Amino acid sequence: MAVYQFGSGVLVGKNIVTSGVAASREFGVLQDVSVDFSATNKPLMGQYQFPVAVGRGGAKIACKARFGRIYANLFNDLFFNGTVAATSQVIMVTDEAATVAASTPYTVTVTNNGVIVDLGVKDQNGLYMKRVTTVSAAGTYSVVESTGVYTFHSGAASTAVAISYTYTKTSAGPTITLTNPLLGSATFFEAHLKQTYGGKNLYMKLNSCISSKLALATKLEDFTIPELDFDAFADGANNIGSIAMDE
Repeated sequence: MAVYQFGSGVLVGKNIVTSGVAASREFGVLQDVSVDFSATNKPLMGQYQFPVAVGRGGAKIACKARFGRIYANLFNDLFFNGTVAATSQVIMVTDEAATVAASTPYTVTVTNNGVIVDLGVKDQNGLYMKRVTTVSAAGTYSVVESTGVYTFHSGAASTAVAISYTYTKTSAGPTITLTNPLLGSATFFEAHLKQTYGGKNLYMKLNSCISSKLALATKLEDFTIPELDFDAFADGANNIGSIAMDE
């Protein structure tokens, strides 16, 4: 009976580790996967227009997956190979509305006070103010980042400002620390692809893969769809993988 397949299927990457336990990561809300097998043919030419023989030269397997779920552990285990802190999420706050105190010392304490990183302040006209060490002129401000307290000039008393900053939420959310590894250092993983349609199955395994690109592209009025590109190559036993199907 003929076999057909429909839909994006299921894709799982399983990192290859020399010690410890390998982690399996599903590409959540999978949009599409491409697995392209290609090779270079080398012709042997004589005195005629067409070759007398053709041999296959180098070959490659280039893969691409697009998926909807933004998943820190997948990004790290299949691309960055860095360190994930499970509860140190950095939150970026943009244009938090506040009003400068009416009297000295003309301060504002941001909502998520504590240790912050300042990302700028806009005045009531939407113009960026100048950060200084000591406030001495209109249109300037200073901030103590260890407490989240902003100080403004007396001319800004009782006026509206919009403050942007980052802070660390220690109760939940992972953070990947991105380091600068040595050349040649990367994470390797197996790729497992499954499709099922009409009771028929297709399963492909690629034994050794290495990612070449992780892309996050935002778009107005649409979802962010991460894309991971990766190449497959032979494992230690000189095997590429396998393809199993109903036919």
